[in-house]
Amino acid sequence: MALSAIGLCSRALLRLGATTIASFEEGTAESEVAANLYPPLRDAVLSSHPWSFATAQATLSRLAADPVADWEAAYQLPADFLRVLSAGPEGTGRGLSYRLAEKRLLCNSDDVTLTYIFRPDEAAFPPFFDQMLIARLTAEFCIPITESTSRAQFLFRLAEDEFRRAKLIDAQQHTPVAISDFPLVEVRS
Repeated sequence: MALSAIGLCSRALLRLGATTIASFEEGTAESEVAANLYPPLRDAVLSSHPWSFATAQATLSRLAADPVADWEAAYQLPADFLRVLSAGPEGTGRGLSYRLAEKRLLCNSDDVTLTYIFRPDEAAFPPFFDQMLIARLTAEFCIPITESTSRAQFLFRLAEDEFRRAKLIDAQQHTPVAISDFPLVEVRS
């Protein structure tokens, strides 16, 4: 069952023994904490690992204004962009030297294919990510809701365990990266 942002926050609050919420605008302490902590935490957790469900590729649009120095071209980043994984010339998702500056990608290429982390809708989160995010939200909500630092420390340790478990599950959803162009492997041939 896919959870909404409210559902994820409510489950975290429930784990703390706090009152669940039906909206971020309820005016309760719980809804205020959730409304202020959830969006940046969600984006930070999504950005922290190349999650398979939050990875996309896009051909970028070149901007009319060229960079002032060091680079030949500037490209517009996608609206849902969170973090770059790699960039490549036309039809290739990697191999290009680039720099991010002023919410633009700067490079020396006429075409850019960007591989990046985006912000998916909560309904697209897989169950292993939901559980990890709920554990992290529980830890983050603990001090503002319960004022217990010792409980918060314990919850952060549990959240780190869930994070490692989620990364392991996510890593099993694609072919492992093989070592290529490594001199010691080439010498054996």
